Amino acid sequence: MEKKLGRPRSEKTKSDILNAAYDLLIETGFGTVTVEKIAERAKVSKATIYKWWPNKAAVVMDGFLNATNVELPIPDTGSTLEDMLIQVDNFVKFLTTRKGNVITEIIAEGQYDSKLADIYREAYFIPRRNISKQILERGILRGEIKKDLDLESSIDLIWGPIFYRLLITGAEIDETFIKRLIGYAFEGIKL
Repeated sequence: MEKKLGRPRSEKTKSDILNAAYDLLIETGFGTVTVEKIAERAKVSKATIYKWWPNKAAVVMDGFLNATNVELPIPDTGSTLEDMLIQVDNFVKFLTTRKGNVITEIIAEGQYDSKLADIYREAYFIPRRNISKQILERGILRGEIKKDLDLESSIDLIWGPIFYRLLITGAEIDETFIKRLIGYAFEGIKL
């Protein structure tokens, strides 16, 4: 008799836990979610949760990523400027939804929880930053932007004002702002 790989029940249990963590996150916010509440909602023991995740931050972040795993496509219109406009606009539109709004809560909690900050940087922000890097690298190859461009600083130049408005000033981040921001950035980096 052939041995089956994995245990479907374990995968279902894991999925139930991730769904419970995400639902609680959306309903009540990161600060009020506890491992106990997740366990109760998922109908599992706390020990079951700790079997797969080291702490609340890890399971909540995994729940968020699992539920919002909408892979934002990497735009490739043939224009680096257009691709960056699309990427930034798509992300900003996501940030203004309730699901996206959770990001600001997670960032805020990360100021007090370095493990959570490490998790969201590694699992959420670095992959999105890499999309910007790919777009700019294509622009270099196409001869649209400077070959000696400092990619990391250019990415900060584009995304810094978005997060400054999102987290500090609360000023509107609309299509006009995005176009103006990207336009200014590209004045400095284009050939």
